[in-house]
Amino acid sequence: MITKVNPLGHISLTNDYFSGLVAEAAKNCYGIAAMGQTPPSRTVRETLRNGSLPEKGVTVSQQDGHLVITLHIKVGYGLNISSITQSITHRVKDEVEHATGLKVARIDVFVDDIIDD
Repeated sequence: MITKVNPLGHISLTNDYFSGLVAEAAKNCYGIAAMGQTPPSRTVRETLRNGSLPEKGVTVSQQDGHLVITLHIKVGYGLNISSITQSITHRVKDEVEHATGLKVARIDVFVDDIIDD
C-alpha cells in the first residue's frame, strides 16, 4: 500500500491499483508483445512483504516518498529494445504522476523474452 499525505489527510493506494495503472500504460506502448512474469522467488517475497500478489510483471514500491517501479516485459522480435524501453519509461512515468500526484524516482524495465510473431 502506497500512502500520500496531503493537508486534508492520508490517501492510501493499493498495490493492485498501481499494478493495473502501470500495466495498462505499458501495454499501450509500441513493441510490447506481453507483460513478463515476475520470477517465482520474487513473487513469494513480494506477497509476504505486501500481503497481496503482484500484477503480472509489475512491482511498485515507495522509497523516500517517491515511487520505484519494476516492469518485466516481452518484446517483439526485430524491434529496437532501447527505443521500446525509453517509450515505456516516459509513458509510465507520465501516467502514474498524472493519475496519483506522486513522483516516480525510478523505473526499471527488464526484457524477459523476445517473441517472434
